[in-house]
Amino acid sequence: MRSHPALHLAWRVTVGLVGSVVLLGGVVMCVTPGPGIGGVIVGLAILATEFSWARRLLWRARDYASQARSRAAEKLRERRARTSR
Repeated sequence: MRSHPALHLAWRVTVGLVGSVVLLGGVVMCVTPGPGIGGVIVGLAILATEFSWARRLLWRARDYASQARSRAAEKLRERRARTSR
């Protein structure tokens, strides 16, 4: 696809549209019930296949998700320690 300019442009536009829709869905799910951070990461992963700026954001989002998971696990351990006393 990269050898044919029209196909390459059509591919990038398609990836951009699909990735943007998934990313916006993830942002909406951050304030409504749903897996918001997961949607944001999936949307960025789709966009990162074609855009370098999305790749950089994806690394930051993955770090944020990892930190959030660690904090949630720590809170759960603290809660279990309090209730077992």
